[in-house]
Amino acid sequence: MSDCLFCKIIEGSIDAKCVYEDEHVLAFNDINPQAPLHILIIPKKHIATINDIFPEDVETIGSMSLAAAKIAEQEGVADKGYRTVVNCGEGAGQTVFHLHMHILAGRSLAWPPG
Repeated sequence: MSDCLFCKIIEGSIDAKCVYEDEHVLAFNDINPQAPLHILIIPKKHIATINDIFPEDVETIGSMSLAAAKIAEQEGVADKGYRTVVNCGEGAGQTVFHLHMHILAGRSLAWPPG
């Protein structure tokens, strides 16, 4: 998608501080962090929201969760704890309509998140 911010990061036309990449996903530091550690994991395939996932996307979606665990280990937060969040739609706080998973860690995270 030519106007998608995250697609532009994937293609390399917008810089991001990448922390992980595999054949299905790319992960980078959030530019507006909400915790000391705030990383976004995005599929390389453009998928707008969770509502747009199809059965053929299962490997890509699973790769997002596997990447979260690898990144948490790499960043030293796997044992201390971290939160993963996927917002779906404007009402849930999604601002970029390219599916993405947030990894948040490094401070106490309240529940419910609000």
